[in-house]
Amino acid sequence: MIKIKKYAAIDIGSNAMRLLVTNIVEQDGKETQFNKSALVRVPIRLGQDAFTVGEISQENSDRMIDAMKAFNLLMKVHKVEAYKAFATSAMREAYNGKEVVAMIKKKADIKIEIIDGKKEAAIIASTDLHHLLKTDKTYLFVDVGGGSTEFTLFSDGKIVTSRSFKVGTVRLLNEMVCDVVWNEIEKWIKTNTAEFDEISLIGSGGNINKLFKMSGKMQDKPLSYLYINSQYAFLNSLTYDQRISELGLNPDRADVIIPAVRIYLNAMKWSGARNIYVPKIGLSDGIVKAMYFGKI
Repeated sequence: MIKIKKYAAIDIGSNAMRLLVTNIVEQDGKETQFNKSALVRVPIRLGQDAFTVGEISQENSDRMIDAMKAFNLLMKVHKVEAYKAFATSAMREAYNGKEVVAMIKKKADIKIEIIDGKKEAAIIASTDLHHLLKTDKTYLFVDVGGGSTEFTLFSDGKIVTSRSFKVGTVRLLNEMVCDVVWNEIEKWIKTNTAEFDEISLIGSGGNINKLFKMSGKMQDKPLSYLYINSQYAFLNSLTYDQRISELGLNPDRADVIIPAVRIYLNAMKWSGARNIYVPKIGLSDGIVKAMYFGKI
């Protein structure tokens, strides 16, 4: 007997917001399956407001309300039973973030929770990685967002430690990450990975997903440090317009992909990792699974 539940997750990031609708398939004697039913991404760059002027603009507030109205209708069409909506770095730092959240609840009937970096890292880490994590190996999970990057160290299939840093693609584009932050990240990674002989990275986020898709590799195969480094040089050699016209990147992806790759490269260099796995998971996947297992 199969039972199917429908859950949704809304991830309001600094570069874009996403609605993920998931079919949760329960069957006696078998492991629960989480199958993506629909994914909608809206490129509203809230970080451009929050990190430069400290508030969400009226234009972007209106766009958010329209997006949330659309998400609400889509959830009704999909017959979603339960949802959670979480906002991250940009909404955390905008002084009118709570005001915007209240307006969205009033006009779009979507309840949004602004979460801190620690909770964000914990939710992302709760994504089901058992099919990827080998118990005899060590992994550094790196989720790059527009405003922050979450690092989680796994060893023997368990979380050793995690940390969120204010380094993200939108911040880097606006030259808002100083050397002190990079030094802190380098120190944290080197200190926490020093005792492990061999480490692989697990990359999460739209930019590394795009880079992986461009590689044409099979899903279970990793990308090497050499490949990532060569792609970084290649992307840098192209203009913004060329990255759109020749590589087919979306306009809101064509600029942030370079600082994103820089973060992954640094994480690989400082941890000594030679490979990065890209399982296509992120905050929205973590939200659905954390809801299902009663963690949020």
